Amino acid sequence: MNLSPLISKVHFPPISEVKRWLAERPNDGLDLVDLCQAVPDYAPAPELTAHLAGILTDPLMSKYSPDEGLPEVRTSISDYYRRRYGGVVTPDSICLTIGASQAFWLAIVTLCRAGDEVIVQSPCYFDHPMALDILGIRTVFAPFVEAEGGLPNPDAIKYLITPRTRAILVVSPSNPTGSITSADVIRVLFDLARRHNIALILDETYNEFIPGGVRPHELFSDPAWGDHFVQIASFGKTYALTGYRAGMLVASREFIHHALKAQDTMAVCQPRITQHAVKFGVEYLDRWVAENREMMGRRHYLFRSEFMRPGNRFQLIASGAFFAWVRHPFCGCSGREVAKRLVDEAAVLCLPGEVFGPGLEGYLRLAFGNVREAAIPEAVRRFREMKE
Repeated sequence: MNLSPLISKVHFPPISEVKRWLAERPNDGLDLVDLCQAVPDYAPAPELTAHLAGILTDPLMSKYSPDEGLPEVRTSISDYYRRRYGGVVTPDSICLTIGASQAFWLAIVTLCRAGDEVIVQSPCYFDHPMALDILGIRTVFAPFVEAEGGLPNPDAIKYLITPRTRAILVVSPSNPTGSITSADVIRVLFDLARRHNIALILDETYNEFIPGGVRPHELFSDPAWGDHFVQIASFGKTYALTGYRAGMLVASREFIHHALKAQDTMAVCQPRITQHAVKFGVEYLDRWVAENREMMGRRHYLFRSEFMRPGNRFQLIASGAFFAWVRHPFCGCSGREVAKRLVDEAAVLCLPGEVFGPGLEGYLRLAFGNVREAAIPEAVRRFREMKE
């Protein structure tokens, strides 16, 4: 059987790859420090799980919903967006998805065809270029500037736009760097997309972890936002529901209408139990979310403080609530080689920089969202003690 030549060239899922290394590491008694995947270590809110337990026996929970999601759930999300963004997102501009990754696929297959181009800010979330490669869409990497922490530069991006460009893709807060793109820059990118009649796709999976709960941007206040803006969203990190696959695509009503053609062939609908979890969250858990945002902020502050103390040869380039982007000190070694050494010699699991874009072998991504404050000093100590 012949496989697609497109998928044959795509690298294996990075998290699955590095987790396979664990079976090969020596039994030296060290407890693993897992800085690999951004998963909240805390459970969903007790009142949320109690609510779900109370409705789980309802026969409707086992049924399909409309492809785009239950009307009452999308209405509750629309109300949440008025609070969060101060703008209007109507229920018919929302499609609930199987995680943010499926929302991204929906957006891309609605916008693009094979041979088109999407400009992606580097370093980027690895699933995005993987999906583009599988679909035969060219990823055009906007350059990573270390001094700018990997933030997008509209002046650099505008020179990458060609007649084949269909979208500019930015993740904010960034996975993998944690850096937050300012509302002003997001607006400039939106205006750039509008001038060229392309889309700005903004992945805001970590939007509830911006310090102080600051509004990420004002685009939804623009009456014409849907003409050139597509948002990828997730409630998985927000409500500690990563396994529930609580994603969302937000776009114009016309865009959603066409995206539902792909939705029906991909997944039909998001599970009802997930939809009810999201509805409860947006209606009742604002304070719980704020408390976890503050807790993650404390972890971030402690991690930065420990990591930047003198004597650490690993250099912190950028960081945020879930991630740190680090330059490793081993000249001539790839990020993959250094990450493998960290597993074998220090029982630290992280991801190599090169999976986040070309030319990034000198970096590592650390995801400290699932490491509690008490474990952070020990985690950083293992970096400090790594030998040449």
